[in-house]
Amino acid sequence: MKCQVCFLVAGLLCRAASPVVTKVEPPDWPAGAHPTSLRLLITGENLTGARVSGCHAGEVTPGASGRYLFIELSIAAGAPPGACDLTIATPAGTASARFTIAAPLQPEHRFQGFSPDDVIYLIMPDRFADGDPGNDDPPISHGLLDRSRPRYYHGGDLAGVEQKLPYLQSLGVTSVWLTPVYDNANRLNERERYDDKPVVDYHGYGAVDFYAVDEHLGTLADLRQLVDSAHGRSLKLILDNVCNHTGPYHPWVQSPPTATWYHGTEAQHINETWQIQTLPDPHATPEMKRSTLDGWFANILPDLNQDDPEVARYLIQNTVWWVGATGSDAIREDTVPYVPRTFWRDWTHGIHAVYPRVPVVGEVFDGDPALTSFFQGGRTGFDGVDTGIDTVFDFPLFFAIRRTFAHHQSPAELAHVLAHDALYPDASRLVTFLGNHDVPRFMSEEGATADDLKRAFTFLLSVRGTPLIYYGDEIGMRGGPDPDNRHDFPGGWPGDPRNAFEASGRTAEENGIFDHLQRLLAVRRQHAALRHGAMMDLLLNEHAYAFARVSGEDRAVIIAHEGAEEEALRIPLAGTGLREGAVLRSMSGKTVRVAGGRIEVRMPARGVELMLAE
Repeated sequence: MKCQVCFLVAGLLCRAASPVVTKVEPPDWPAGAHPTSLRLLITGENLTGARVSGCHAGEVTPGASGRYLFIELSIAAGAPPGACDLTIATPAGTASARFTIAAPLQPEHRFQGFSPDDVIYLIMPDRFADGDPGNDDPPISHGLLDRSRPRYYHGGDLAGVEQKLPYLQSLGVTSVWLTPVYDNANRLNERERYDDKPVVDYHGYGAVDFYAVDEHLGTLADLRQLVDSAHGRSLKLILDNVCNHTGPYHPWVQSPPTATWYHGTEAQHINETWQIQTLPDPHATPEMKRSTLDGWFANILPDLNQDDPEVARYLIQNTVWWVGATGSDAIREDTVPYVPRTFWRDWTHGIHAVYPRVPVVGEVFDGDPALTSFFQGGRTGFDGVDTGIDTVFDFPLFFAIRRTFAHHQSPAELAHVLAHDALYPDASRLVTFLGNHDVPRFMSEEGATADDLKRAFTFLLSVRGTPLIYYGDEIGMRGGPDPDNRHDFPGGWPGDPRNAFEASGRTAEENGIFDHLQRLLAVRRQHAALRHGAMMDLLLNEHAYAFARVSGEDRAVIIAHEGAEEEALRIPLAGTGLREGAVLRSMSGKTVRVAGGRIEVRMPARGVELMLAE
């Protein structure tokens, strides 16, 4: 009988499948970087009951469905770079998992951060320039390239961005923000449609692999080369990061690593209601906030559950890995309000513990300063949580800029938004903008003209904060709501009928906008007052708003006038330090002299003047 049992057990073991390892996340970690204790996520098959040895492996926690293992890994402080293999053993056999201790990137000229001394240029790589036609239609995702379709891949890539760095340098920007480079789905997205046809997740916000660069854009080596090339030209690189959700075709959707990896399932989940005003609302119940924090974005993007400690650890490590693997300088974080503030606290702490100079700018898409300020770090909210998020985008000022300069409404709204700066822990660090990839182009606002855009740029480059320019706005590109606001930059593709990267390929209107912005950027570089000078309101009425920027002996006065007729404005200068008889000169060549503690300026109908003290 005993022999029969032995024979039966042996037979069962023979028939059991051996373990298989298909993925290790993170695949590597820089030697000497903190944390020295990592949480590896192993993906494979037949991993139930597995024991792990090698590479200083510690505690092993099984994931769901026999497909996942979580392994606590300790990396000795003096461990040299090189392969560090793990052995995964079950009664049915063994498998190896390759992990690498990577040589760390040297910090010189890397991990620099950004500040109001910078100007950010936002690029959607797929729509900017095609530098490597060889990756336009790769075999793994063949058939997703079609420049005639606004929601397919168009062929832009990291090589194209690298080749256009001289253009960006000549324009005068100092930092480049790329929309996400994560690997996106290799198939059509049947869950989302445009003109009743399935679309492609070309934009990077639908990740299917958080540790890979999309094959249409290039490779991790290409990204690192782009970062190094940018640094060689004194340009910084900002990576886009997503912790709120995955793409609908991420393998986790059908087989999550833990039972609580997502909020709900593909078949049963709640929809995002966008009610972010409930989050700081002391009267809102947890149930009121639930759809905002747990809902699937647009009812399509699976919502990650950051309250699951394995999810939180994974996301923190992933962000730190991207910074360390590329040498990038800052992080733009997507969809900040839809994630618990306690997670942002832990996430930012994890980033800054390793890369203290790398800041985070968060997206809080709302026009209420009370709401956007709730998410900037630097102080605790009523919930006792400091998010640690260094700054946020100034959406309230964005809406005011559009209404003032595109729709010719009173500039009093600009002053009204700026009057709420005390709500922020540090309003001087806000990232200001007049366009991005999620809103219609400025020039497609009804009635907007090239002169309106120039005036808006003059204000943007003069007001407090770190200004951002959306690719193509420097030549006045048009475009309505997504995807019309994401047209290809003309000249970025071989065979394009014209090349707007060069003056000879631009129209007179485009050159006028480009030249104006280029000159503004040069003036901003030369004047500390325009970068980090104190803001002082000087005059406000129905048609005009004037303020000063003061930094030491450097002073500027900015006047926005939206009246339909010419108007003489008498602007008091008390507190600015501008002495009697001092001369201010505008970019247009107009000069005024301080007399009686004020200046008198004749403002044209719908005009903006940037006046600098001589």
